Parts: sequence; C-alpha cells; structure tokens
Amino acid sequence: MPESVILASPTGARYSRILSVGSYRPSHVVTNAEICTRIDSSDEWIRERSGITERRHASKDETVVTMATSAASMAIARAGIDPSDVDMVLLATISHPYPTPSAAVEVGELIGARGAAAMDISAACAGFCYGVALANDMIRGGSAKYVVVIGVEKLSDVVNPTDRGTAFLFADGAGAVVIGPSDQPGIAPVVWGGDGSQLQAINMTASSIAFRDDPSLGYPTVTMAGQQVFRWAVTEMVKATKDALEAAGITAEQLDVFIPHQANNRITDALVRALALPESVVVARDIVTTGNTSAASIPLAMDRMMENGEAHSGDTALLIGFGAGLVYAAQVVKLP
Repeated sequence: MPESVILASPTGARYSRILSVGSYRPSHVVTNAEICTRIDSSDEWIRERSGITERRHASKDETVVTMATSAASMAIARAGIDPSDVDMVLLATISHPYPTPSAAVEVGELIGARGAAAMDISAACAGFCYGVALANDMIRGGSAKYVVVIGVEKLSDVVNPTDRGTAFLFADGAGAVVIGPSDQPGIAPVVWGGDGSQLQAINMTASSIAFRDDPSLGYPTVTMAGQQVFRWAVTEMVKATKDALEAAGITAEQLDVFIPHQANNRITDALVRALALPESVVVARDIVTTGNTSAASIPLAMDRMMENGEAHSGDTALLIGFGAGLVYAAQVVKLP
C-alpha cells in the first residue's frame, strides 16, 4: 500500500483583534413626526416603545453596496493597511436586493481589494457578530491575515412605510471593522446559536428595490411579533451575554463598554438590569438617533461611541447581536 499522505496544516496568528472601525450614515434624517404622517402613532408612543427620536433613510442613489464601500474604505484607511492587503470581505445584510452576486464581492472590487475572498452573511441583526467570529477563526486558522467585516442595511427599501409595527423602527446605514493579527488576545470566544422553532417571529418574504421605485407593486412582507421577540431577547440573551463573559474569563465588573444590537432601548435596559452592570460601564444608545439598522447597528454604535469619547481604544467591550432566525451571537472584544 502507498504511504499515507500527510497534508500541510496552515498556521495563523496566535490572536486577532479589531484594528479599526468606520461608518456611513445617510444624510436624510427622518423624524418621528414624518413617520407619523404614514402610520397611526405619535412621537410620544414611539419614544416610549423604542427610545427612537429620529433615524436615517438612504436616498435612491445610496445602496447597500455604496454605503458598505464608504464604511469599509474608512476602516481600511484608519487601520493603516493597503486595500490589497485584505484577504476576505465578510458582509452582513438582509437588504441587498440580489441573491447573487454577493454584495461583498462588489464591495471588494470598489475598495480596491480585487482578488480577496468575499461572501455575504444572512444572520440578520446578529450578522456583524457572526462576521467577527468568523474573521477571528480565519486569522487564527491561517486562511486570512486581514478581514474586513461589514454590517450594512437599507431597510427603508424592504419595510412597508405604512406598517405601524415596523415602519418606525428600521433605518439605514453601514459600519465596518478591519480585523487582523495581534500579539495579545483581542477577540474572545463567541457564544452563538439559533432557534428555528421561532422562524415567524421576524420574517421577510421578499426584497427588491422595485418595491420602492414602483409602489404599485406593493411592498415586501416584513412582519415581526414584537412581544415574542422582546420576551426571547430579555430571557435567552441574558444567558448568552453571561456565557460570553464566562467564555472571555471576565466578570461584568471588568467591562468598560456594552454594545448590544440597537433593537430597542427597552431591551437594552432589561439586559443592563439582568447583567447588573455597574454604572461605570458605558452602554450604547445609538438607537435614539439612528434607529434599528439590523446588521449595521453594532459597528455604527461602536464608531459613534469612540468619536464621542464615550469609549476608547483598548476598552473591553461586550457585543451581542440578536434577531430574525431567531439567531444570536455574543463576544467580548478589545476596541480598536
């Protein structure tokens, strides 16, 4: 018999970390008053239910790809690497209108990373945290050195503006990070999972820019069982966040920053109480002026907090994304 063939085993960096963050926010601000011209609601009700005072909606010329490109280009410049150094583009979204080709491969071309591997991630509001986990494993496994992880949504294209249950919540924007090798641990093990028994809690049956361009076609059916999602988030996500802290080998008292998916301020409040976070921990509240941007919400909040001086390079931050699926992912990271 022939000798057994031993395959080469790739080796990567010992650790990885987030090197930089970038963001893109559309210029058009949509107030609660404007939203209420299309749904039976009020500014007071929206603020009480979600904490949102305003959100951003993209123009027709702003797409998932253009917004992602802007955020990724900013992150690459801040990381101090050349776009040609990027080995992988991971793009989390649920609002890119085409099943194929991926938004990621188009963004790779536009940022100057031709040849980089690229793929989209469909994990809704948990998509960015999924991307961070995958990038960490790729870099440590040796299949990539620098990975761009993007969360981007143009939800104004895929939400019915007359739906009282969703129209006030969702918004547009993009956030991106560059993840690369590190001499010290910068991304702790991920805690993630899914519950397919709750598929109908948040559901979208179709998406196309045609719906927005031609209202006669109707709108994609985006439905959300708000109370079901709320109960799941404030029970199961408490466990996930505690498990993520344990996986990182730290306690809540050792955190500097908490950046949950910006789903709803009431959910954030419930998580803060359940985790018994000390007052010294700065909590992301980007939803107030940005709305729920699904996969984009965590990197958008991260960049805003660092720009405002609420968070700083080297801070220890707990991230958790959760949403349609129902799926979730949580990890502790060092901020860039």
